[in-house]
Amino acid sequence: MKLLQNLQKIKFTIKSIKNNKLTFSDLLIFIKDFNHFKMLNSQSNRDLSVDIFDLYPCINDKTDTTDIDPHYIYHTAWASRIIAKIKPEYHVDISSYIYFSTLVSAFIPIKFYDYRPAKLILSNLTSEVANLLNLPFENNSIKSLSCMHVVEHIGLGRYGDPLDSEGDLKAINELKRVLAKGGSLLFVVPIGQPKIMFNAHRIYSYAQIINYFSEFSLEEFAFIPDNGNETGLLYNPELKLVNQQNYGCGCFYFKKN
Repeated sequence: MKLLQNLQKIKFTIKSIKNNKLTFSDLLIFIKDFNHFKMLNSQSNRDLSVDIFDLYPCINDKTDTTDIDPHYIYHTAWASRIIAKIKPEYHVDISSYIYFSTLVSAFIPIKFYDYRPAKLILSNLTSEVANLLNLPFENNSIKSLSCMHVVEHIGLGRYGDPLDSEGDLKAINELKRVLAKGGSLLFVVPIGQPKIMFNAHRIYSYAQIINYFSEFSLEEFAFIPDNGNETGLLYNPELKLVNQQNYGCGCFYFKKN
């Protein structure tokens, strides 16, 4: 039994080495560090064991700065600040980055819905299944709503949904249908030079999104450009800059008139 466990650990270590794409030089450094640390650990009388069968190589994390995905770091931070400002009685989120709902539920009750429901067990948070093309809500019934980095995927089949060239437009119409008059919608999609990158996502122009929500008022527009790691979140940027991007992130705060 012990032999089988050790073999499984060795297999896991080899997989970690492959995933890290380690060079021979990396391995030598890792082995040297391991042997040195094992000696230090034995001298410190710690009650934590160091064993060659428990290796878990993580070589590529020795960076000068922490890598981030600016789209997901900044659009969720943007949306959270708006929710904190408007303080709705509760908020409904449709399939956005799941960390957004789990964190915001600390101060606002959240109802989270996804085509592939997530098992979430937290106070102030419910998680249920919903199809963005047929939302389970009455017309004009949701006062605070978000759907961020979602619509660009609808109809491309990436997540097991049926292929539909107008899936995104149908999803937008559903969001518009269920949002209450005077209600708030936080809507995020890729913005830049418009195209479909099958089967990953669509990229829209700023003008297209404004046109899709022409009967709504735009309360705020924030943007994460291609070089978002350097710029962070830009508020009300020049449209010339927006239109020049390849794969920016447009954050639209709409209200239903």
